[in-house]
Amino acid sequence: MLITGTLLLPDEREGGHGLRLSTGSLIVRNGRIAEVREGEPAGRPDLGGGDAMILPGFIDAHLHLPQFDSIGADGLELLEWLERVVYPAEARWADPDFAGAMALRACRQLASFGTTGIGAYLTVHHGASLAAARAVESFGLRGIVGQTLMDREAPAELTRPAMQLLAEADAFVESLKRRPRIEAAITPRFAIACSPELLVGAGAIAKRTGSPVQTHLAETEAECRRVAELFGGTPYTEVYERAGLLGERTILGHGIRLDDAERATLARTRSVIAHCPTANTFLRAGSMDRAGLLRAGVRLALGSDVAGGPDRSMVRVARAMLEVAKARGDAPPTAADCWRQITAGNAEALGWTDSGRITPAAWADLVVAAPDVPWRDAPDPPARLLYAWDDRWITATLAAGRLVYSRG
Repeated sequence: MLITGTLLLPDEREGGHGLRLSTGSLIVRNGRIAEVREGEPAGRPDLGGGDAMILPGFIDAHLHLPQFDSIGADGLELLEWLERVVYPAEARWADPDFAGAMALRACRQLASFGTTGIGAYLTVHHGASLAAARAVESFGLRGIVGQTLMDREAPAELTRPAMQLLAEADAFVESLKRRPRIEAAITPRFAIACSPELLVGAGAIAKRTGSPVQTHLAETEAECRRVAELFGGTPYTEVYERAGLLGERTILGHGIRLDDAERATLARTRSVIAHCPTANTFLRAGSMDRAGLLRAGVRLALGSDVAGGPDRSMVRVARAMLEVAKARGDAPPTAADCWRQITAGNAEALGWTDSGRITPAAWADLVVAAPDVPWRDAPDPPARLLYAWDDRWITATLAAGRLVYSRG
């Protein structure tokens, strides 16, 4: 496959952490980028063309597939929102067929917004989680996905005994071993919903299998108070460290209410905070101190957190990241930072070295877009594209070289 247009490429002059735009073409073979050619392309393209932009597929580091039909339940605090909106939605996943069909529908939505990689929570239902993981894999997205683990402080139909959940988590990891595009994550929902036995057992499985870990951390004041009550005043981050759940492949959603000692723990363990600015705003949880976390050496990712976050578009989530920093009075990320975060930055946070970038041998996870605003001669082209972005610009999304979305 030949794809031509203006390519969003890594800028090696900035140690690979910058981005640059260059006219060129891509050759895609066997699901990967075989060649990157800069300069005026020769030959008739299969996708793209002179006015097209070719970007790495966007990566969403934190979302909930069972919640895609629950967007927009406004006016509730986190714990009440879980009880009244999220848990009833997740209870519907008792039916594996429903779960698989819904996961597939969510994948189609994500692809239409240019998302090709995800860090996804499923539900407590083992059969449904397997069905959903298979749906994500069959559709073609790359992902880490996890059966959610809860053994307390949730409706009876959504809790299981700790030992049962740990056996199922083990089986879930085994079922997804050696898959090129999908990987099992150990996924305790958050400390409130998990007994110490479940947390310690989950940490042991993650260590033994090398699996990534997903959970939530310090999103709201009420949540933090309840964790303190349940764990005898132990700091929230320390609860996870004692359970063996922190590490360089641990993705912790939110991280709004963290003191200096907790930030130091996260930096020392190389754990990742998934910043979810649209969800934090929607649920009025607060605003994450992105600049302070970076100064403390904490690694960051970015997530939509659907359905707490109402936006499925990672470009809009990236713009919200910038706008929240401005509102806090912090030095905001640049537009180039935003584009990098939703591509290579999130890939690195999820432990992927061959996604989120347009380089030879990387997966051909790509977005083809046709901007309808003049941007090439703008003072800051990435900023023009970020602020003017319209998801209707996306004409095609490829996952592993396969067309998974096409406009018209």
